Amino acid sequence: MKFDKPVIGGPCWTELGTNDLEGAKRFYTDLFGWLPETDPRQEAGGYTVAHMGDAAVAALTPLYQESQPVAWNVSFAVADADTAARKVEEAGGTVVLGPMDVFDVGRFAVALDPTGAAFQLWQARAFPGAGLFNAPGSLGWVELATRETDRARDFYTTVFGWTVNASEWYTQWGISGEDFGGMADMGDRFPPEVPPHWLPYFAVTDVDATAQVAVAAGGSVLVEPRSMGNVRRIGVLRDPQGAAFGVYAQTDQG
Repeated sequence: MKFDKPVIGGPCWTELGTNDLEGAKRFYTDLFGWLPETDPRQEAGGYTVAHMGDAAVAALTPLYQESQPVAWNVSFAVADADTAARKVEEAGGTVVLGPMDVFDVGRFAVALDPTGAAFQLWQARAFPGAGLFNAPGSLGWVELATRETDRARDFYTTVFGWTVNASEWYTQWGISGEDFGGMADMGDRFPPEVPPHWLPYFAVTDVDATAQVAVAAGGSVLVEPRSMGNVRRIGVLRDPQGAAFGVYAQTDQG
């Protein structure tokens, strides 16, 4: 990710919906060294913010609806959640929740793109989003996996004005050419029951060692660590409750 703070149109936050909040706290603390703090207010519903030092890096939350999957979600910063929600619908997406206020910290909405991938809109007030990017234990990349890449490209460039840097194999999303994420064609690499989705990638110092810690803590490896040219090494892991997420480490050349 080529920026180090939330910017309008870019990913600003990521949060895990889980069916075992206490188990998730233990797992991600073991894995990344996070310091989780649960909001004690009853109306906060167990919302837990994970920190690296003094910086908020992600959230862990209970599942709020029976139909909600155990999964990581990605939020994108917008200047006005209501305006952005209208753009989502005009571009063929669906707003499934909100826009609505969250105390005094911001206004958000949950949406589906036309290919079925869920994402969130975040209009910051008191809380701008993550206080750390690209450092070990923090968000550094987001990736859309979908079976309809052309449709997704049209949608996101219309809604957010993203720039596109595409090759035959991979599409990178950017803001004014500053890349922050990508898009991969699911093809036949995923079982048909796996829906399109956004996947956060967290920076680590050693992908292979992180994968070993994840397995020892009850998680599993979905994509074995591998090098992407001379730029970075990546892997995709799954926590004990079933949520997938990516990890990556820059190489000396990257």
